[in-house]
Amino acid sequence: MFAPLVSVRTLLLAIFVIMAGSGFLSTLIAIRLETAGSKATTIGLVAAAYFAGLTVGSVRVPAIIARVGHIRSFAAFVSIFSASGLSYSIQMSAPFWGILRFVDGFMMAGVFVCLESWLNRQATAKTRSAILAAYMIALYGGQAIGQFLLTLGSERPSMPFVIAAILLSLSVVPVVLTKIDQPKIEYVEPFSVRRLYSASPLGVVGVLVTGAILGAFYALGAIYIQRLGMGLAEVALFTSCVIGGGVALQWPLGLLSDRIDRRSVIVGCLLMVLAVSAALVLFAQPDARLFILGALFGGFAFALYPLCVAHANDYLTEEQRVGASSGLVLAYSAGAVVGPLIGSAGMQLIGIQGLFATVALFAMLGAIFGSWRVIVGRAARVANRQTFQPLTRTTPMMAVPEPEED
Repeated sequence: MFAPLVSVRTLLLAIFVIMAGSGFLSTLIAIRLETAGSKATTIGLVAAAYFAGLTVGSVRVPAIIARVGHIRSFAAFVSIFSASGLSYSIQMSAPFWGILRFVDGFMMAGVFVCLESWLNRQATAKTRSAILAAYMIALYGGQAIGQFLLTLGSERPSMPFVIAAILLSLSVVPVVLTKIDQPKIEYVEPFSVRRLYSASPLGVVGVLVTGAILGAFYALGAIYIQRLGMGLAEVALFTSCVIGGGVALQWPLGLLSDRIDRRSVIVGCLLMVLAVSAALVLFAQPDARLFILGALFGGFAFALYPLCVAHANDYLTEEQRVGASSGLVLAYSAGAVVGPLIGSAGMQLIGIQGLFATVALFAMLGAIFGSWRVIVGRAARVANRQTFQPLTRTTPMMAVPEPEED
């Protein structure tokens, strides 16, 4: 069971440490800006800068890696990311922090492309599922555990940033010492948005809506919890519950989508996100029910991206899926840039309920579009349907298997 993971253990360790050191930064930065009196719209702009950097980076970094190699590129990306993490303690300024978040996003894209292309090259048809599952657990596990570093800044405000920089720096060690052969990154022509939409309208709109939903949550979820009167420990626990729910439900929902019309599962998930978001608007109370709702929200919201990718792939050939995966990641990233902007405007206009009211609106629009596509669109032919695979919403490098070598 664990044999396929031995060869990639250093890469899995690296992503776990990176996510432990960086996964809580968006939460921490939102809380610090809120405490400093920044408006929700300002917090949303700073958060959107991260996703903008991630979008630009996912397009630009493959050329850097192809030129200087995975190990050198990884070390450079993480070093700059670490320096950026320390720089937050220099000055409390929303514009300055916005610039740093853009840098963080660009460097994080570099880290993801390095590790995911490397892991994908090591995977075979038999080991791919195990490696992909282990990568997802390492990534989300590190992110969930890292949330509890939020509580370290109560007496020394700079301490969380220092710990983040230390963990990021340590993540370089297993990678630079690895004996795994470095893969080559080959350029793949991405699908245009028009071509992607023509092939799979719900796939494109679905990942766009998912980006808006999760972008808004990651940017402003901590503010929602804090304004309910809960402390940093509860913020960390709530965020971890959302992430844990997201990991737990991907497999069962994916297996269900392999057995029935995948579009119906996507619409069902959107309706559940709508229902849970409505509950978080109407029944927002600082008690145990909040964490249960958070886990349900994460379970259905996190499943949307891999479901939409699998749905899009149902209408594409194996050769087309490589370019299409790049386009779907970019569509998700575009949604993730817009989500914090609209979500923060909602909070600015109607208060604490504005975040999940906006998320509910995104989910409702997605569900309406999905229902329309179920009525007017054609179902994928059984012979063309791809088996569901859980995916992270990072880069297209893990979305399509590498061809087997002769």
